[in-house]
Amino acid sequence: MKGHFYENERVALFIDGANLYSAARSLGFDIDYRRLLKVFRDKGRLVRAYYYTALVEDQEYSPIRPLVDWLDYNGYTMVTKPTKEFTDAMGRRKIKGNMDIELAIDVLEMAEHLDHVILFSGDGDFRRLVEAVQRRGLRVSVVSTIKSSPPMVADELRRQADEFIELSELAPLIARTQSERAPRPAAAAGRDPGSDYDESPSESLMRSA
Repeated sequence: MKGHFYENERVALFIDGANLYSAARSLGFDIDYRRLLKVFRDKGRLVRAYYYTALVEDQEYSPIRPLVDWLDYNGYTMVTKPTKEFTDAMGRRKIKGNMDIELAIDVLEMAEHLDHVILFSGDGDFRRLVEAVQRRGLRVSVVSTIKSSPPMVADELRRQADEFIELSELAPLIARTQSERAPRPAAAAGRDPGSDYDESPSESLMRSA
């Protein structure tokens, strides 16, 4: 994996869940979040790993809930909020769940405790956030992809970052293997339901977030 890391630097991950999910899917792989955490723990002093996603309320079963619970039990700090439903000009039902503000606030509040911010998003709206954090003396790496069609990362965000980490080059370290993609019933294995998840259905909602 390209990118410069220093042994004693304080690192935090800020993962735009919907954006990362879309980028990985565009490259044809699923993410093993346990492996992802290990990669960055091995690179420096991992202070925190934040994961941002919106949840649909008032549903008997939320397809993303198993993933949220699993991440919460396995080293991630979850930041969620309810989605908002609206009808567009064509009368189509739409769901909105933007987490940009929550992510930006957390980055700025954590800045004094960090040396290196790892932003998992290609959203160009984060360019000013990256610039603000850099003025505080932090390095910022952006993880996304230019290998998809169209590219998932905004050019202005890529230029602003200190480092750009191409997601396709990170894939061999964090991709789930074929055997892991099949859902494994937690109850049958005697495990807590939050200890496992089936990523494909669990994350299907993200495309509408």
